[in-house]
Amino acid sequence: MANLYSQADSNVRRTWVLMILLMALIIAVGWFLSYWFDTWIILLIAIVWSLLMNFFAYWYSDKLVLKTMRAKQVAQEDEPELYRLTENLAIAAGLPMPRLYIMEEKQPNAFATGRNEKHASVIVTRGLIERLDRSELEGVIAHELSHVRNKDILIGTVVIVMVGAIAMVSNVSFRMSLLRGNDQRDGGLMAIIGLIGLILAPLAAAIIKASISRRREFLADASGALITRYPEGLASALAKISGDPNQLSRATTSNAHLFVVSPFRGQQSKEWLVGLFATHPPVEERIKRLIEKK
Repeated sequence: MANLYSQADSNVRRTWVLMILLMALIIAVGWFLSYWFDTWIILLIAIVWSLLMNFFAYWYSDKLVLKTMRAKQVAQEDEPELYRLTENLAIAAGLPMPRLYIMEEKQPNAFATGRNEKHASVIVTRGLIERLDRSELEGVIAHELSHVRNKDILIGTVVIVMVGAIAMVSNVSFRMSLLRGNDQRDGGLMAIIGLIGLILAPLAAAIIKASISRRREFLADASGALITRYPEGLASALAKISGDPNQLSRATTSNAHLFVVSPFRGQQSKEWLVGLFATHPPVEERIKRLIEKK
């Protein structure tokens, strides 16, 4: 059965595996295109690009997330209560104080990002601060700090870069196969292969993302409750967050797995594709498990 330490070690291994797979995928596509276009330059470009993508994924993926989310860093004087609450929980969890960011969104939600404990950030929406009471807010922050301690945050942000890279690679493959088709009789077969890649590659990325996210949420709930010693706080917060009707404007299928609760609301949450690759377990099941731990 997974515990905090085995999960953290597993996440480290999984992160490296994903980065190696990303490199292998890009190089494989580069070799394939180099073979059909009869030029080694494409393969060389693919190798260089794969190395750059992994470098960027490790060092800068969290900065990309913060920028795309339009999160603004806050200091102690800006949000003293939130800062003190987070600082106390970080001490209880045995973690350095993370950087704090706020997204000006009405929907209550939160996530954590960063490459390690020393370079972690916790991001909350304005709606989370306004809608939740202190015990509920403590539960959510403790949940996110658990993601930091369990080393979930790096793999969560690397997945975003990986999904984007896979989509880009499949799109380039398809377009170049069509270009090949204009000059060669076997272009029809190339176009079919490119189309299959265009469809299956993002599908595979979504499956990877879903398999990473669902299990880790249960463990973060449990370890967060251990930090606060009050699982009812997080349970109540999950109910409030999931029941809030406001949309989160910066949420996409590429970053939804980061949030404490799926950010999709209303009709969007009922779309078959969103449901098929749901990145979070049902909130009702998470609440049930928390209450049973009392």
